[in-house]
Amino acid sequence: MPFSSSSSSSSLNMAKPLSPPPSLLVLLLVLLVLVTCPYAPHVRAHCNFGDNQGRHSKVKGMFVFGSSLMDNGNNNLLGKTAKANYKPYGIDFPLGLLGRFTNGRNVVDLLGEYLELPSLIPPFADPETKGPKAINGVDFASGGSGILDDTGSIVGQVTSLSQQIRNFEGVTLPDLEAQVGCPSGESLLGNHVFVVGTGSNDYTFNYFLSANRKHPLLRSFTANLISSLSLELQKLYKLGGRKFVLMAINPIGCSPMAKARLPMRVGCLQVLNQAAHLFNAELKSLVDDLNAKLPGSHFVFVNSYKIVQDIIKDPTSHGFNDTTSPCCEVASFKDGGNGVSCKRGGRVCTDRSSYVFFDGLHPTEAVNVQIATKAFTSNLTTEVYPINVKNLGEA
Repeated sequence: MPFSSSSSSSSLNMAKPLSPPPSLLVLLLVLLVLVTCPYAPHVRAHCNFGDNQGRHSKVKGMFVFGSSLMDNGNNNLLGKTAKANYKPYGIDFPLGLLGRFTNGRNVVDLLGEYLELPSLIPPFADPETKGPKAINGVDFASGGSGILDDTGSIVGQVTSLSQQIRNFEGVTLPDLEAQVGCPSGESLLGNHVFVVGTGSNDYTFNYFLSANRKHPLLRSFTANLISSLSLELQKLYKLGGRKFVLMAINPIGCSPMAKARLPMRVGCLQVLNQAAHLFNAELKSLVDDLNAKLPGSHFVFVNSYKIVQDIIKDPTSHGFNDTTSPCCEVASFKDGGNGVSCKRGGRVCTDRSSYVFFDGLHPTEAVNVQIATKAFTSNLTTEVYPINVKNLGEA
């Protein structure tokens, strides 16, 4: 018997497969992409840092770059170069002679304490700085180094800023990726603080050396320094860094090393301070430029120049007595020294907390405490700009 038209139509409708609505197809496609591509641009991989991070902030660690003010012992393991692995350096440091260019803690140590990181930041040059020990951060700084590759050659073998960053990218970063189980990028590094303190040696051990008088004008030289530094910072940003602390150059013209060139050692060597002031002004402008240029970035400028200069101008109110003399006996050129470093086994002052300078150039722990405290807590934009390090950690 032939089918009626109504029964034929009904049978055909029942046999026809159902088609999902277009909106459901789109949703299924998105889910498929997320499942098969866990590292798609809009998805953050899970990074297992464990408990190795500051307890009261989002900061998981610090990576440190720069010169002797930032060096936690890297120069100890280099060849013939400036070192601080002998007494009286470290005389007030609980762990002794680890290579810090001061009597106790430096600014890196103190910032790590403020951020409540679980341990000291280890030096890159130490063979044991790998695996779990690198999760909390690594210090790449090298005493005597600068922004320019040729800076510091007068003091021997040093690691320039560009090489420090190559060490970070080529050695530490792959190790960190393997440890926490996610690839490089913002998800891995976005909550680490990158501290960069460099530039002074580019003037004292480069521009102002008598053998290098063919340098351009100071303003042009400074512009080149800032441009070079900007490129290195942008490289760190591309690798995933988002939180940066840029340290100003201290008033190097007021150091005992500089004052030794002055008659009666009165006042400060203004040509060095003018160079530092020019660099710092350009560095602060760079902070504005990079914050505007690099999405999601937070750059902070710490004006250690002003902080130290305020102490020198009014030492008593800041708890200091001596703003001129080095606390330790400095090895002179006649003694085979460099006019900066402490003499091995030499004399050292008793009340080190009352001295601004420990050796011919580097501040005492007491000064470092004031720099780090203001960097972390000050609300004065003349001291830390545009936000302090505490707010940076919570950003």
